[in-house]
Amino acid sequence: MKNPFNLSIKSPCQENFQKFTPTAKGGFCGSCEKEVVDFTKMTSNEIIAFFKAKETQNVCGRFNNNQLKTYSPTPKRKKLSFISAFGLACLSLFSFGTAQAQNTSKTSDSSDKNNSKVLQESQESNITVEGTVTDGELPLPGVNIVLQGTTVGTSSDFDGNFTFPQKLKKGDILVFSYLGMKSQKLVINDKNSASSVALQVMMEGDTCIIMGKVATKEVYKSKRN
Repeated sequence: MKNPFNLSIKSPCQENFQKFTPTAKGGFCGSCEKEVVDFTKMTSNEIIAFFKAKETQNVCGRFNNNQLKTYSPTPKRKKLSFISAFGLACLSLFSFGTAQAQNTSKTSDSSDKNNSKVLQESQESNITVEGTVTDGELPLPGVNIVLQGTTVGTSSDFDGNFTFPQKLKKGDILVFSYLGMKSQKLVINDKNSASSVALQVMMEGDTCIIMGKVATKEVYKSKRN
């Protein structure tokens, strides 16, 4: 889509997303037998990229209501002229000769540093995180717990208990989300960091989550503007 486009959900779905079978992009709805894409964790650029690459006539999605708006894709830069491209090519060849001499002397040092960094990270990723999620009083079953920046996660059981499926390292961030509750981020410092997590009821109307079949409509602009 080259033009700006608007996203909307004309008929919100009443199914419980928390009960869907988890998938790589969201969850699988057994009622309509379709994957529901979870857009609530996507940025505007990620949403634009998704709808530029996908056929969107039959996409079902889960959005924060402030994500249902008009998106304006970033225009592509104009191609360089032949002369500019030729000049850049000459400059690149000149720079390559200098950089190659410098990189030769640094290869062994950088290799040693990378090896020690990998070893250090593997040693740090040894924290088993487990705990209980509540609303302050009662346990919350079905809370989504995801490692920030990944699709790795789990959910709390009937008693609100959970054990994260992979070992974490100090500084990792877990995101706790539950329908009707404020999402909470928790920085991992040790194995007791998430021993007790209490979520609060979400009161702000601007963070309401809406789910259903996505309607996309291109917004055309006059060439004179």
